[in-house]
Amino acid sequence: MSETTELTSQYSAQVASDLERNLKEQEHLSGEIEVLQARLASVQRDHTVLVNLQQALGVPAPTTAPAAESTVSVPAARKKTTGTPSTARQSAAPRKRTGTKTAAKASAASSASPKLVDLVREHLTGQSEPRSAAEITTALEQLHPERTVKTTVVRTTLEGLVAKNQAQRTKQGKSVYYTTPDTAASADSGEQSV
Repeated sequence: MSETTELTSQYSAQVASDLERNLKEQEHLSGEIEVLQARLASVQRDHTVLVNLQQALGVPAPTTAPAAESTVSVPAARKKTTGTPSTARQSAAPRKRTGTKTAAKASAASSASPKLVDLVREHLTGQSEPRSAAEITTALEQLHPERTVKTTVVRTTLEGLVAKNQAQRTKQGKSVYYTTPDTAASADSGEQSV
């Protein structure tokens, strides 16, 4: 009998802990939704201003409606519910969202130009000496003037390649240089033969 009581108290404590964690997660997600809704409203205001500027400049509008103008139903942030988990689940009925806008953007972006990671990897492969993130950024800006390339993004991309063993990092003083594993191996064998 005491084992049953002890087991019940353990389950009760676990359920209470799970409920508390669930409520914290709901609050966190509600906050994120509010931030995203504010960003969406800002972007929509910017879009309206840009359309007005376009009209004022007399530039003809595109003949097809852009994907950004399609109406997207964004659910409002949910209020914190009290009660049993089943009532919270009932009040938070799933809303159907279409992913066509996101899919269209992704396919347009992928068909328009290669990914930055591919460009960085290709550039590194073509180099015989280690290069810094700044040098790689400058080279990519020259090779692809239509793209905006930032050194911080290139550095993050390079670190991702290092993590996947697709690039190697070396430090010389305070400077960090990157090479492909093949280049680093040939440089090491050249140093050993001297």
